[in-house]
Amino acid sequence: MDTLNYYWGMHIAWWFVWVFMILWIFAFPYEIPGQRYKKESPLNLLKRRLAKGQITNEEFFVMKEMLESDLTEVNGKQ
Repeated sequence: MDTLNYYWGMHIAWWFVWVFMILWIFAFPYEIPGQRYKKESPLNLLKRRLAKGQITNEEFFVMKEMLESDLTEVNGKQ
């Protein structure tokens, strides 16, 4: 049999499809639609904004108190 006509049992286009899918899954795991990813907590976002200088220390502590009071309210209702 002539191997050039059969492409190892599969049409050459399907080889490209499979290679593309495998690369997409393993090389770009966070770009797959619907895939879960770890979300950052509001406190970590607040700390990052403080580190970047987007908010002052006073704003940080006010917002942190708001977050902590919201958490105690949520936990108290359960």
